[in-house]
Amino acid sequence: MTAAPGGITVAGMCRNIRPLHNFAPPASDAEVHDAALQYVRKLSGAPRPSQANAEAFDRAVAEIAESTRRLLDELVTTAPPKNREVEAAKARARSAERYAR
Repeated sequence: MTAAPGGITVAGMCRNIRPLHNFAPPASDAEVHDAALQYVRKLSGAPRPSQANAEAFDRAVAEIAESTRRLLDELVTTAPPKNREVEAAKARARSAERYAR
């Protein structure tokens, strides 16, 4: 756990934003867009922007998606690509254990 600004304790990243690096097949543009959208929603504190803020919100999503795609394309690893189904099964098992308590 780490302390975020304002003294709030944060454990890991937002659950809705999934790791996108080193998967086979690589992350799709839709997955990158969805991650960018979740990030902007989290930062703005709004699931949907008001009409007055829609342009800024949409522009931020597009810019973050572009930066994310560039990052994913440039990252290098020697690890073999992860299998999406195997990683999803691991996540379900962790979730089942967490909520069984």
